[in-house]
Amino acid sequence: MVRAQVLICGGTGCTSSGSKKLIAEFEAQIAKNGLEDEVKIVRTGCFGLCALGPVVIVYPDGTFYSRVQEEDVKDIVEEHLIKGRVVERLAYKDVAEGVELKHGNVSLNDTTFYAKQKRVALRNCGVINPESIDEYIAMDGYAALGKALTEMTPDDVIRVVKDSGLRGRGGGGFPTGLKWSFTAKNQADQKYVVCNADEGDPGAFMDRSVLEGDPHAVVEAMAICGYATGASEGYVYVRAEYPIAVARLQKAIEDARAYGLLGKDIFGSGFDFDLFIRLGAGAFVCGEETALMTSIEGNRGEPRPRPPYPAVKGLFGKPTTENNVETFANIPQIILHGASFFNTMGTEKSKGTKVFALGGKIRHTGLVEIPMGTTLREIVEDIGGGIPNGKKFKAAQSGGPSGGCIPASLLDIEIDYDNLIAQGAMMGSGGLIVMDEDTCMVDIAKFFLEFTVDESCGKCTPCRIGTKRLYEILEKITSGKGTLADLDEMESLCKYIKENSLCGLGQTAPNPVLSTYRFFKDEYVAHVKDKKCPAGVCKKLLSFSVDRDLCKGCGMCARNCPADAIFKTTYIAPEHKLPSYCIDTDKCIKCGACMSTCKFKAISKK
Repeated sequence: MVRAQVLICGGTGCTSSGSKKLIAEFEAQIAKNGLEDEVKIVRTGCFGLCALGPVVIVYPDGTFYSRVQEEDVKDIVEEHLIKGRVVERLAYKDVAEGVELKHGNVSLNDTTFYAKQKRVALRNCGVINPESIDEYIAMDGYAALGKALTEMTPDDVIRVVKDSGLRGRGGGGFPTGLKWSFTAKNQADQKYVVCNADEGDPGAFMDRSVLEGDPHAVVEAMAICGYATGASEGYVYVRAEYPIAVARLQKAIEDARAYGLLGKDIFGSGFDFDLFIRLGAGAFVCGEETALMTSIEGNRGEPRPRPPYPAVKGLFGKPTTENNVETFANIPQIILHGASFFNTMGTEKSKGTKVFALGGKIRHTGLVEIPMGTTLREIVEDIGGGIPNGKKFKAAQSGGPSGGCIPASLLDIEIDYDNLIAQGAMMGSGGLIVMDEDTCMVDIAKFFLEFTVDESCGKCTPCRIGTKRLYEILEKITSGKGTLADLDEMESLCKYIKENSLCGLGQTAPNPVLSTYRFFKDEYVAHVKDKKCPAGVCKKLLSFSVDRDLCKGCGMCARNCPADAIFKTTYIAPEHKLPSYCIDTDKCIKCGACMSTCKFKAISKK
C-alpha cells in the first residue's frame, strides 16, 4: 500500500536544473531501502516557483523542498520517508505573514508566492502526472466533455462560454464565445479547431508549462470547441523547441484516442473529433493566426489580409476557430462549473484569471496565475518577493515585443486588458519582465525592436523596412550620435508603422519604443543631449574612472583588463603610500572587468 508520494517537477525549468537525476536517485534510494511498495515517485508539471528548482513535494504531509540536489536525496529518504522527520535545511521557509512554520512544513497555498494566486488554467500543473490520463480523469478530467456531449447543445456550450466573459489569452483579448459563434454559424463540409502553442515572446513560457503539466486539458477543450462549432478535426501548432511539451501532448492525444475520448462517436453521441500536432520552426510571426494557419498548410509562415476572417475562410480555406493554450485550458472548468464560476473572478470587462511568466529583476521568477484586477504591486512585491539586492523597481514590460512598459508611478495599476492598453502596454500572452533602477529604457526598447526586426516575415514594407529604420535610430541614440530631431523622426515612424503594417507583428512593433518614450522621455533626451546613459548601460556613452582616494594600489584592475587600458601612475595614495592606477579612455573597451574586480569600489562608471 502506498503511504507517501514524492512529487518532482518535470517541467523544462527543473529538468534543466537536474530533476531527471533526482528522479533516478530517488528511485535508487527507495529501492535500496525496500520502499517500492510504500512510496510512489510522480513526475509532475511546473509548480511555478522556477527560481527555487528543482522542487520536490512529499505527500501526504505536503512538505515543500526547494533547490534539491542529488546528494540531498539520501537524507530525504532516510530522514523523512523512513523516520518521518522533515529535513529542515531543504524545507521552504518563506511563508505568508502570520503563518507559523510547523514541523518545517506549510501548505503551498499559504506561502507568499501562492497566497494571492487563483489557479484555474494551472489547476493540475504540479499536482498530477501529466502523462497519466487516469490521474487527469481522477481530477474530473473529460467530465466537461461528457457534460457538453450528453447534456448540452452546441448553442448551449457557446452561450456558457460567452456568459463566462472569457477573452482570448493570446494577446488580443477577443471574446472567446463570440469567436466560437462566428465559426458555428458558417456552414461548410469541413471545419477546424486550431490551438496556437507557438508562444515566441522573450521570457514567456506559460503555454509551454500548461502543455507540460496538463496536456489533457487542452485536448478536452479543443474537442468541446469542435462540438460547439461543428468542427471534426483539430491541430495544435507547437514550437519544436518544446520537446517535453510535444512528447506529453502526443501521449495525451494517443491515450485519449485509446479511451474513446477522441475519434469516432465520442461518448456515443455521434460526434467525431480527432486531433493532430504540427511543429513550428520558431518563427515569431507564426503566432499571428493567419500566418500560423499558412504554416500548418505547409507554406512559408506569412500573414494574410483580413477579411476574410478565419471563422469564414481559415485553415485550408475552411471555417476555423483559433485560440491559444491558456484560453483552451480554462474551457473545461467553465463548462463543468458554469459561467458564474469564471465571471465572478476578475474585473467588469476582464473576467477570470491570467497566467504570467514572471521574470527579470525579481526574487521569485516563475509562473503565476492571478485574478484579473490584481495590482502590479501585488504581483511584484507580494507574489514575486520584490526586487533583489536592495534595488528600486523601475518598470515592468508586459506583452513582450508587442507590449509596453509600466513605470513605477503606475505600480498600483489593476492588471486587466483595458487598463494596460490605456497606458500603451498590453496583456499579450503573459510575459512580465521586471526591471530595476539599473535598466536603461532606451536599451530595452532597442532590445525588443531588434527581436522584431529579426522576426519580421518581410511581406509588407512598413514592417520590413520601417522597423529596420526605427532600430537604426535607436542604435544611433544609444551610440551617442543621436539628435533631438531623431526623437521626432522616431515618434513619427512609430505611428506610421503601426497604422500601415499588415499584421499584428508590425502593428505592435513600435509599442516598446512609444511606451518607454512616453514614460522615460528624460532618458532619451539625456542620451541625445547630454550624451550620457543615466542607467550606465549603453557602452558607447560610458566612461570608467579610478577614485584615487579609494584606490589601494593593488593592481588587480590592471591585471584583469583585457585591453591593457589601465596603467600605473606616479600619484601616491596618501594613506597607503602606494602608486595609484589610471584608465586610458581611448583603449578602454568598457567591458567593466576592472569594476567587478576591484574589492575597494575604487572604480566607477558614468
